[in-house]
Amino acid sequence: MKRIAAITLVLALSVVAPVIAGEGTDYGKGVAIDTAVPVETLLASPDDYLGKAVRVDGVITGVCKKRGCWMQITDSETGNGVRIKVDDGVIVFPYTAMGKKASAEGVFDAITLTPEQVEARAAQQTAEHEHAEGENCDRADPKEEGAGCDAPILDNRIYMIRGTGAVIYS
Repeated sequence: MKRIAAITLVLALSVVAPVIAGEGTDYGKGVAIDTAVPVETLLASPDDYLGKAVRVDGVITGVCKKRGCWMQITDSETGNGVRIKVDDGVIVFPYTAMGKKASAEGVFDAITLTPEQVEARAAQQTAEHEHAEGENCDRADPKEEGAGCDAPILDNRIYMIRGTGAVIYS
């Protein structure tokens, strides 16, 4: 009886251990924050999180094609996402990560746009949705016009996480 219990325990741990260990590939410093803040919560109360270190979990729905300097993590239930922006060359997210689950952390930040930038961005998004894919979303500097194409604009601000690390799960 003890042998059956031991075998059952070993089998159960072999199934659960990879999930507990979070099998995946670390980028940058990886992920150290234990609890994720839902993307929906960040966007509903952004001022509560500005300047604070946060972790988000979700599915990768966008990756910078040119330098791998950002990825978009989207909550599969709500469809809301947030961009994880990293310094060029410090962390490089692979384009092949599209569709995979990920956890990422960093400091939640906002960039305030001028009314002209908001208008230009709206026009750009409309044009990009008419084409298969836009190229202007790949700019390195989030302050450049056209940067952060999938990042939400609320109250004339673009919200993002200045990423320090991530785990992309296989």
